[in-house]
Amino acid sequence: MSAPLTMVEATRTVARRELTERLRDKSFWVSTVITLLILGVVLFLPKLFGGDDTYRVAYAGPDADQLAASVKTQATALDVTVERARYADEAAARAAVTDGKLDAYVGTGTVIVKDKLDPQIGAAIQTAHRDVAAGQRLRQAGLDPAAVQAAQQVAPLAVDALDPTDPKADQRGQIAFIGSIVLYGQLIGYCMWVAFGIVEEKSSRVVELILSAISTKALLAGKILGIGLLGFAQLALIAAFGLALGNATGMLNVTADLLVPVGFVLLWFVLGYGFYSSVFAASAARVSRQEELQNVITPASMTIMVSFFATFYVNSNPDSLISRLLSVLPPFSALCAPVRMARGDAPLWEIGLALVLMLAAIAALVVSGARIYEGAILRMGAKISLLDAWRGARKGSSTPASVEATS
Repeated sequence: MSAPLTMVEATRTVARRELTERLRDKSFWVSTVITLLILGVVLFLPKLFGGDDTYRVAYAGPDADQLAASVKTQATALDVTVERARYADEAAARAAVTDGKLDAYVGTGTVIVKDKLDPQIGAAIQTAHRDVAAGQRLRQAGLDPAAVQAAQQVAPLAVDALDPTDPKADQRGQIAFIGSIVLYGQLIGYCMWVAFGIVEEKSSRVVELILSAISTKALLAGKILGIGLLGFAQLALIAAFGLALGNATGMLNVTADLLVPVGFVLLWFVLGYGFYSSVFAASAARVSRQEELQNVITPASMTIMVSFFATFYVNSNPDSLISRLLSVLPPFSALCAPVRMARGDAPLWEIGLALVLMLAAIAALVVSGARIYEGAILRMGAKISLLDAWRGARKGSSTPASVEATS
């Protein structure tokens, strides 16, 4: 007869089993592919719908050539391309504008467009018109426009900020904000997997066979660990794919500095998953049927959802008192903290406090959640109250001999 498994061995065995079973589940691969596709679409949308930055413009009047050259110069500074079009007369140019073949027709004192003047080309045309008109007036006054322009080229004042802002803070914050949205989906999805797995084992009474060989603590720890490792790996894959695609499309200039928000998101997945999975596991152990599961996990699900919506406020108001509290206090810090930390808005003491409070909360939930799980997992029938589950663990109701009969 083989020796019984130790706590570590049993936990590792259950974790390996959970990891293997989930990898065989088609829904895992489907969700991964869908998430990557959505991320790809989001990153490619600006390219697909950003519009063509090439404009066709026609000019009329004695200064047409000078104006066209100036517009081209201004457009280049704005990173847009202008092609000059020529028409026999104004009527032909107007017809081209109406047909959408011409973006703008610049006449004497007027810009003719179909419906509205595009802001980019409009800025180039207006600036060029002002420069050409100013040059004419200077020449009429006997002044050299080039000399006047040279005299106006004054070096700007140097800015010496006493408390300078990080120029990359906003970009890091946006990456962390998007990461928090993905993190929300990961926490909901993988904590639900924990809950569904527990109820499935309980309703089929497989758990009785498992617990005849290992302890409830090893079963719970292995289940949470195995599913959590898979969730972490999937999140890391999504992050790597997003950064690589963003860099390839030019949406992001990936540097070591931009890896900071990704690191915070991964860190807070570990902490958030440790927090919420304990709650979901303890809640799921109280029921014996999938139909009853939604009722007991609703409070935890709603808490994650509220935290998710709170990230929108934190992203818009990172320095407010409410944002500071949300990024420090569990359970909201799991989703809100990465945004402020990645931006650099959170001082070190706030980061330390958030980590300490979350770790303390996780420790308390792991202990209490394990006790509730132990007191409820082998009790069949109607939903078990938290108090009964708590007392059941103390009385040793988690042993196979105490399994209640169901009608």
